[in-house]
Amino acid sequence: MDAMLETLEVIMQEMGNLLLEWRSHGMTHGRWEGSQLKAEADQRAHAFLCERLHRFWPGVPVISEEDASAHATDRPDEYWLIDPIDGTASFCNGFDGFVTQAAFMQRCNPIVAIVHAPALGLTYTASEHGFAQCNHTPISTTLFGIRAPLLIDNYPEPRGIARTLLDGIGCGGYIESGSIGLKICRVADGTADLFVKDVTVRDWDLAPADLILARAGGILTTLAGDLVPYGGGFERLGLIAAANLELKTLTLEFVG
Repeated sequence: MDAMLETLEVIMQEMGNLLLEWRSHGMTHGRWEGSQLKAEADQRAHAFLCERLHRFWPGVPVISEEDASAHATDRPDEYWLIDPIDGTASFCNGFDGFVTQAAFMQRCNPIVAIVHAPALGLTYTASEHGFAQCNHTPISTTLFGIRAPLLIDNYPEPRGIARTLLDGIGCGGYIESGSIGLKICRVADGTADLFVKDVTVRDWDLAPADLILARAGGILTTLAGDLVPYGGGFERLGLIAAANLELKTLTLEFVG
């Protein structure tokens, strides 16, 4: 797995450099498709990652957010699950909170994962039997009771379920951040302690950061408190990313 992660990190560094180059050249125009902002860069990033992954791991299927034809309910035993740009709105609007991310899946579980935030210079990695790391330094979540929980979400001020939790469980502060994957990783590295969404999320949003959070000591569940199954359809209702089991249990008392 170490060799796979090393190769994957090189690929994602290349991808990140291209994203920064494309953005500097004005490739930031997008269109809304429902609740999803889609840009030309999404498709170009998809093509780049598919080419690289097929080059180094020929025969392993790639399931990408950007390829609807691959969204079958019967998933292979092994496959790559990728989100070429998680946080397209941040990418298009000049914010730094976007990532490119991938997970190698076996039997419906992520076993190798990377989340790369090129504008922030942060690369999160994990494997199923290894440490979670950021820029090759081990990371861990915050233990319950060390501090009042820090809540993270993508709005300048907390709203909706974030507002409810901020008041309800006695959070010690609020942090604004970008993409779903990045926010989960911020819980993994101890920057924040809790991230909750009550909207539809998708497996490519979750799987890479899920493994990183788990190996850092945290837990990711659906809004109902169940582990994400990574099988069948790709959509889930909401998420809870918590630094520890106690905080997840406390959160469920307010959102359950």
